[in-house]
Amino acid sequence: MKTIKTTLIFAILLSIIITGTALAGKSDPETLRIALLPDESPETLVEVNKPFKEYLEKKLNKNIELVVTTDYSSMIEAFRHGKLEMAFFGPLSYVMLQSRYDNVEPFAAKMKDGKTSYNSILIVPSDSPIHFIWQLEGKDIGFGDPASTSSHLIPKQMLAKFGDLDPSKDFQTRHLGAHDAVAMAVMNKRVAAGGLSLPILNSLIRRGVVDPTKVRQIQISSPIPEYPFVYRKNLKPGLKKNIRQAFFNLEDEAILKPLRAEGFAPINDSAYDIIRETTSILNMSLGN
Repeated sequence: MKTIKTTLIFAILLSIIITGTALAGKSDPETLRIALLPDESPETLVEVNKPFKEYLEKKLNKNIELVVTTDYSSMIEAFRHGKLEMAFFGPLSYVMLQSRYDNVEPFAAKMKDGKTSYNSILIVPSDSPIHFIWQLEGKDIGFGDPASTSSHLIPKQMLAKFGDLDPSKDFQTRHLGAHDAVAMAVMNKRVAAGGLSLPILNSLIRRGVVDPTKVRQIQISSPIPEYPFVYRKNLKPGLKKNIRQAFFNLEDEAILKPLRAEGFAPINDSAYDIIRETTSILNMSLGN
């Protein structure tokens, strides 16, 4: 009897695994599950992106389910385990995903001011005595999500390149979560400096969240390739073509504004080699 039960349990588990694998491998699913950047509350993101959802449903003749995970790591894992067909990643989190899962393909990058690149910035309190990056040695420095490009990877690259500071020993890393938390921590002098996206800082200033008289730029980065939308490689070629056309033809400002984009342009994997090179220079493991 015990052997029969064991065999039955094994058969059920095997069936679940096979079913899950089959679902994960559908090339033309009725519903496309799309993950958005987890930089605001899930309720807010789903609500403000309803026009985006409706636009894609009309253009693709598919059901669209918008998904917001708790952070970049959980979005990477959801994609790896077949729970997403598409996702809006940061450059670093995309490279982290691609390093451990090859069934992913970037196809569109958001555009701002006609460009598919943006910058990271290091800021200090406006009355700080610090004017050069090397003066941050031994200080607390605020960063965002560990998988963030412009609020972790690139700020650390700037600290190493322009200040000759070793991230492993020359300053204290303080991961604060979102970009706005980094800006607020600097403004309120809870950290000596902080790194975040320049477009997001400008947005926080425009919205009155950050007082521009209380923070000061200490370094700005070289251009960074913009956030990519990705889909599974094994989606049906015709479906992928329709998805690309829907993105590249999107001009409605009401749909684009919540995505912080003016439009979308083609992008491919090689655009993110600069991210891979930076992680190598900083001895950062893409597997973590």
